[in-house]
Amino acid sequence: MAVSDVDSAAVIEALTEEWAALRELFGSLTAEQMAAASVLPGWSNADILAHIIGTESLLAGRKVPEHDVSGRAHVKNPIGELNEKWLEELRPASPAELLALFDEITAERTAALGAMSPAELAAETMTPAGPDSYARFMRIRDFDCWIHELDVRDGLGLTPPLTARPAAVAVDEAAASLPYVLAKRVGVPKGNTVAIALTGLVDRVLVIEVADRARLVPPGGAAPDVALDVDTCDFFRLIGGRRDADPATVRIIGDKALGEQIASNLAYTI
Repeated sequence: MAVSDVDSAAVIEALTEEWAALRELFGSLTAEQMAAASVLPGWSNADILAHIIGTESLLAGRKVPEHDVSGRAHVKNPIGELNEKWLEELRPASPAELLALFDEITAERTAALGAMSPAELAAETMTPAGPDSYARFMRIRDFDCWIHELDVRDGLGLTPPLTARPAAVAVDEAAASLPYVLAKRVGVPKGNTVAIALTGLVDRVLVIEVADRARLVPPGGAAPDVALDVDTCDFFRLIGGRRDADPATVRIIGDKALGEQIASNLAYTI
């Protein structure tokens, strides 16, 4: 299997920038805000921070805690079960202890990523999206961390993220999944071209041509069958299936029925 062509230096820079943004955000929250229910079922805001700590701890080679998390309604697959084990392990920690653990693991991971050679970053490994490069995995990590910043801010009624560079890398990762999402999950008929114009934090047009094999194509070609115009944060709420996701935030140009079908069925994250 061919690995994705990913600018590893740009991805690592964006990821470490997002960790700094998360540290600033979580460090500004009160104990009550940390304990408050997040937009994610079954998780508090502190659990979101624990999830990030746990995933990076796993990547640092630390053993997954042994907890029985079966039977929880919001745990729907093996990755969700893995995440929940880290949360169960870290739930007794205070906000200050969680922040200290976050500082420790992100410093360790930043050093480890900085020490990796281009060949190591390009090497194939298992990722949440299947076998791909380690750099692709880090792009997925940027996506995950950035959307969780959005989650915390949405849940607490704070202003949306201002982290444009991590958001742009998260868009790169979302773009890689869109052909599959539109063709297989949404069911866009073959022969259609879809353009999704992102505005706000990231200004970009993603064009997907659905043929025998759906694929991203450069913008600027023939007019698409349907175009969707959506704010970057609203786009991520939709693809994340978040509580605040609202298909009505999408402006549709062209095939209105197809556009509404797409806007209502973009969710694909775990």
